[in-house]
Amino acid sequence: MGMMPAAMVMVVVQISFAGMNVLYKLAANDGMSLRIITAYRFLFAVPLMLPLALLVERNRPKLTWTILYQAFLCGLFGGSLSQNLYIESLALTSATFVAAMSNLIPVTTFILAVSLGMEKLSFGTMAGKAKVFGTLTGIGGAMLFTFYKGVQVNIWRTHINLLNHHGAPSSHPSSSNTLLGTLLAVAFCISYAVWLIIQAKMSKKYPCPYSSTALMCIMGAIQSIVYALCTEKDWNQWKLGWNIRLLTVVYAGIVVSGLTITMINWCVRIKGPLYGSIFNPLMFILVALAESLFLGEKLHLGSILGAVLIVLGLYVVLWGKGKEMEDQSAASGREVPLPVPPSTTSSQQDEPIEIIVNSTNDNTTSNNNHQNNVASS
Repeated sequence: MGMMPAAMVMVVVQISFAGMNVLYKLAANDGMSLRIITAYRFLFAVPLMLPLALLVERNRPKLTWTILYQAFLCGLFGGSLSQNLYIESLALTSATFVAAMSNLIPVTTFILAVSLGMEKLSFGTMAGKAKVFGTLTGIGGAMLFTFYKGVQVNIWRTHINLLNHHGAPSSHPSSSNTLLGTLLAVAFCISYAVWLIIQAKMSKKYPCPYSSTALMCIMGAIQSIVYALCTEKDWNQWKLGWNIRLLTVVYAGIVVSGLTITMINWCVRIKGPLYGSIFNPLMFILVALAESLFLGEKLHLGSILGAVLIVLGLYVVLWGKGKEMEDQSAASGREVPLPVPPSTTSSQQDEPIEIIVNSTNDNTTSNNNHQNNVASS
């Protein structure tokens, strides 16, 4: 699978995330409980993903306690916890601010992936330097977008502010709200990065994107519903009408938690956890444009300069990832099997090796195989 199909999938993912950000802001401005939005999101995703997984992936591996535990963690870090942190931060600040802070995900994912041995730093190679430089460049652009305003740039005038049509007009967040929103956004980035790592590990033992997404949605729905019931005392908040609230939870549940998470799982399985996070700057740009067009936000010089740096960092990281995969493919093609001494070959053919497979402990199986090979030689 080349780089282009996965890149196109991740572009679609970021477009859907950008639409979700705008709807989140509109629903929160309409007075809907943020915790109930998250609960409904996963509740709407389950009826879509569960039948789809049962129909498409009939030959999936057998569920084990390990898979269920990993699904629980995916539902927690990639579902209920991360989404509650995200939407709370968005309500305290703005969609553009949270989208900018979400660009910390590549850094946290890269650090965690390198620490766990899932990604190679390889700073001595051009590919490794490109990944590090591109990630830092993208984060620098996000920070420039957030903390440097500069002069206002009037590219277009739409006179559209959807926030004024849904509840009270929006106001600029206070410094205390911005600080709390920043902390929640950083916590979201860490939670999301942990999910990418766990999802990559789960995909190796359970390579079924639809089934793993269904399991994650079920776990996330249970967790978020329990959390919402414990914290939200107003039962009227659970009522949905033909308004922005229903549109938000249906879109977030079916499109984002259902189809979009499936696409992310697919990309993580074939490209690794880092690849799933380096496209976040694109969502940042789309959200900034959407807020400028439809939510009354103003673009500034710092926003434009930051967007340029983010796009530059994105393609530098993509180039580094592609270069790394190209080098690995070339190295594997040059590998030549070592000759085996005739006496050792004959001994292994004459005396069969008994291998004991223990499905609950892969490390024990590997050790048994190693000991049997040593004994046979």
